[in-house]
Amino acid sequence: MFSQDRNQLRQMFFHAWQKHRDGKATEPLETLINQIILMHPEYHGLLDNPEANLDRDYLPEEGETNPFLHMSMHIAIHEQRGTGRPAGIEQFYQALSRKLADPHEAEHQMMECLAEMIWQSQRNNSLPDEQAYLDCLSKKTDS
Repeated sequence: MFSQDRNQLRQMFFHAWQKHRDGKATEPLETLINQIILMHPEYHGLLDNPEANLDRDYLPEEGETNPFLHMSMHIAIHEQRGTGRPAGIEQFYQALSRKLADPHEAEHQMMECLAEMIWQSQRNNSLPDEQAYLDCLSKKTDS
C-alpha cells in the first residue's frame, strides 16, 4: 500500500487532503486517508502547509507524536478490518467500540497493541507476532 520513502508517504496525505479541500474526486485510498484526517482536526493546519511539514521530524523524546504515523496506524486498522486479518480483528474492534462507546477511541486502543507488536518485531528482528497482537486486544476487551 505504501512505499518506504517517508516524503512520498507524507505526500499522499498532503495530496489527498488538498483534493478534499478543493472538492475534487478522490481515489479509494485517498477517501480513506481523508476520513482519517477528518477525525483529527488537530492535524488540519499541518496538512494545509506541506512545505513546512514535509521534512519535519517528530521526536518522541521531546513528547511529540508523529501525526503521519498516527494516521497511518488508523489506516492499518481499517485495512485489517477490511481484510479480516488477523482472524477475529473485527470482533475485537466491535467489542472495544461497544465497551468504549467510541469507535475512534477503539481504534486508538487497538493501535497501542499494533504499535507494541511492531516494536517487538523490530526489536527482536522477527516477524510480527499476530498471536501477541490478538492477546493484547483480548486484554483490552476483557478489562
